[in-house]
Amino acid sequence: MSRIALDTNILIYLHDVNEESDKRKRANELIATTPVISPQVISEYLNVCNKRLKMAKQDSLDSLMAWLPYCELSLVEQDTYTNAIRLIQKYQFQMFDAIIVASALVSDCTILYSEDMQHNLVVDGQLKIVNPFV
Repeated sequence: MSRIALDTNILIYLHDVNEESDKRKRANELIATTPVISPQVISEYLNVCNKRLKMAKQDSLDSLMAWLPYCELSLVEQDTYTNAIRLIQKYQFQMFDAIIVASALVSDCTILYSEDMQHNLVVDGQLKIVNPFV
């Protein structure tokens, strides 16, 4: 069975005001697959909830705790950052994206769902980046 990871932007669609939107439905479907989530994604998620969605800190934390138990948290160690630097150099990722990709690689994921990264890019012959909305 393939392991998947999610980027922050997918999780933000859990807050789509239209409960029937296709993107919100797809985000909920992906959470149900027990995806891998990196600490970087959690930090970005809380930041977006607070700053862009204007949620109170406690509401952001409550929202996080509503979906986090259905996920697996990846570990981020020094090697993750070393690998992220290599990914920046090889694939021209932005720094925070490289940390998310490196976390997915160390967690042996085969798919990283992201709306913001290059659709269908295969990283290191192991991890395919997929936009779940195309």
